[in-house]
Amino acid sequence: MTDAPAPLSPAEPPPEPAPRKGGWLREIRGLLFVLAGVFAVHSAVAKPFYIPSESMMPGLLVGDRLVVTRYPYGWSWASATFHVLPPMAGRVAGAMPERGDVVIVVQPATGEDLIKRVIGLPGDTIAVAGGIVYLNGRPIPRQERPPAMIPVDANTRCDFGTFGNFQVTGGDGRPYCRLPIFRETLPNGRSYDTIDLGSSAGDEFASVKIPEGHVFLMGDNRDDSADSRFPISQRGLGGPVPWENLGGRAEFITFSLDGNSSYWNPISWFAALRGGRAGTSLHAERGPPPQAPALLQ
Repeated sequence: MTDAPAPLSPAEPPPEPAPRKGGWLREIRGLLFVLAGVFAVHSAVAKPFYIPSESMMPGLLVGDRLVVTRYPYGWSWASATFHVLPPMAGRVAGAMPERGDVVIVVQPATGEDLIKRVIGLPGDTIAVAGGIVYLNGRPIPRQERPPAMIPVDANTRCDFGTFGNFQVTGGDGRPYCRLPIFRETLPNGRSYDTIDLGSSAGDEFASVKIPEGHVFLMGDNRDDSADSRFPISQRGLGGPVPWENLGGRAEFITFSLDGNSSYWNPISWFAALRGGRAGTSLHAERGPPPQAPALLQ
């Protein structure tokens, strides 16, 4: 007789995996690596930027989100996302901006990033008289254009104080901010729109020569921009700015919000999007250089 087969034993449950040591530490370390990667990209390649003021109207509105690239002018202490480094001379792979570029610059007193336009370069002389900008003794040509009709919303309130009331009702029954526009054309042929609401403190600026390694910056809203025309004590830039203080070049608008969104209501994020602004280039238009106007006497 053959032996009967041994009864099968019930299947044993698989052994439980040993607890992983240092799980929380690994999670924190992984998060730090991700944050370091984002920080590196923002500091070396590009970063988003939010427009908090009206100093660059009409081209930029409060609520616009932009892409700012770091590499066009090389890298300096101002390139880091957080300005933890002290101001220092020099740039790595440095290049001077062009007249007409829209740039990010560090305000010396507060350390905050401002956005302005490059008007003057090293060796230029610059002055403002009666609201007209004079570059190397010649007025920058400007042409009056049709008024800008900017929809009034929570981010664009059309409140310009003593300059008057610029709010009108459009043909569609909606309120608009009707602003006087003047197009300036720089000697290199680059042109852009500016706002001139009337007489203001920035309409007069004594002639200065821009030192080596410096640039002169102005906002497109000439009556509401703390820029190179104003002292640091007035939140301005205190004259020509060292090129090391430039943090990058503004490229294009990614999207824009009208100020009616709520962080706690995702549906409102889409309802607050301004139409027609995504993808707008922030590079000044290029054209033939203008005929040189007469020298300032």
